[in-house]
Amino acid sequence: MSLKEQLTELKEQGLTQIAEVQDLKALNDIRVNFLGKKGPITEVLRGMRNVEPAERPIIGSFANVIRDELTAAIAAKKEELEKAALAQQLAAETIDITLPGVPVKSGQPHIIAQVIDQIEKLFLSMGFQVVDGPEVEEDHYNFEMLNLPKDHPARDMQDTFYITKQLLMRTQTSPVQARTMEKHDFSKGPLKMISPGKVYRRDSDDATHSHQFHQVEGLVIDKHITMADLKGTLELVAKTVFGEEREIRLRPSYFPFTEPSCEVDVSCFKCSGKGCSVCKQTGWIEVLGAGMVHPNVLRLVGVDPEVYGGFAFGLGPDRFAMLKYGVDDIRNFYLNDLRVLQQFSQKG
Repeated sequence: MSLKEQLTELKEQGLTQIAEVQDLKALNDIRVNFLGKKGPITEVLRGMRNVEPAERPIIGSFANVIRDELTAAIAAKKEELEKAALAQQLAAETIDITLPGVPVKSGQPHIIAQVIDQIEKLFLSMGFQVVDGPEVEEDHYNFEMLNLPKDHPARDMQDTFYITKQLLMRTQTSPVQARTMEKHDFSKGPLKMISPGKVYRRDSDDATHSHQFHQVEGLVIDKHITMADLKGTLELVAKTVFGEEREIRLRPSYFPFTEPSCEVDVSCFKCSGKGCSVCKQTGWIEVLGAGMVHPNVLRLVGVDPEVYGGFAFGLGPDRFAMLKYGVDDIRNFYLNDLRVLQQFSQKG
């Protein structure tokens, strides 16, 4: 049998196998078997050395035509098998659009974030600005600028995480107020601000204490500010967070950066002031500290206390959330237990 006849027979065998193959792997095997370097076509062409030199170009050209025909047949079959496989996959994955969908659970802000957001919205509506500051703070701003010089006994009121002798994890957000007062141009108007954020103290974690918690501190500096302005502001906070029927009272207290200073109580929202276990039979619940800005604090930031005055307050969103929603353990807010957190839908 001549080389040409052998090549023709190989072509017929290849075309037959290609036509009958049913999967892509088997088709690839056929391609390798017939067109590979060790395939039968290559083997036949090795006999070219026995062919007359004048006929070698003819045989070579004929072999190339056969290779091209087999390659084209394989490509066409591959496309056919791929389309069939895709059609089968689509049929298997058909979605019945008449079936009810699976609801997607949406997230919501953490309960502490909800309370802070509610407070921020209230103060923004009153023309306050919300100011952030560093959590790693300088002793100068955390204490000294707030009328707490070094070795001041009141520093013992706050157990502090010191990083160096001059750097610490802020124990309150009041340093933000000191920094803002330094920069504020009072000739252009009063300063009205709140500074929400995380604070840190060396405290043992228990049901009502945490080494990391949140504060929202507020400050107003202007001419002719009185204690009545402070009380009116805090009364609005209490009514917004705890309910319109709430009342507040101010009790004398001490803070180094305010004078006079006061503790602020809100009427018990469980017993409406009659006395119960929540308010320890007093009818009142302590919620925050406040007072008139100490003249020394104003002097330290270059403000004349003979011309300007102001009030400041500090509240704990964690405590507000515990009181508002009846949570008896602050650690529930930080354990990331969805069974607890999902109870609090977005408020206001």
